[in-house]
Amino acid sequence: MAAPTTRAVKLVVHDFEPGWDAYTEKPGHQLPVDLAFADVHPEEYQALVIPGGRAPEYIRTDPDVARIVYYFFERGLPVGTICHGPQVPAALGLLRGRTTAAFPPSRTDMEMAGAMVSCRGWPDLPEWSRAFMRVLEGANVSL
Repeated sequence: MAAPTTRAVKLVVHDFEPGWDAYTEKPGHQLPVDLAFADVHPEEYQALVIPGGRAPEYIRTDPDVARIVYYFFERGLPVGTICHGPQVPAALGLLRGRTTAAFPPSRTDMEMAGAMVSCRGWPDLPEWSRAFMRVLEGANVSL
């Protein structure tokens, strides 16, 4: 996993509480980071997954994230996004004419970026994971 720095990332759990209009955030696990975005050599990878949560809001303006994401889109390599993940390619103008899935409150952002919304978020991870594995297998990506 890559992040802005190699410092461990503190995750949060998005949950839905009765009577709340939006999800709540609770402290989650701490996740070790393998390398900083600046140290990523995208040519060493066969696919890209952009996670959701609040991270895309912050990383979408990182020049190294842009470099990495452009690499995969320009070569037509597999790119998977989860929940708020499409905010990254949307900010880079890469969703025009594409179909994507995103967390429903992101719908307007995705439509303005030229894409469509069709996913709820983390509850769809099992189905999303199976579908992305089929994409990787179809692209002959080494698993």
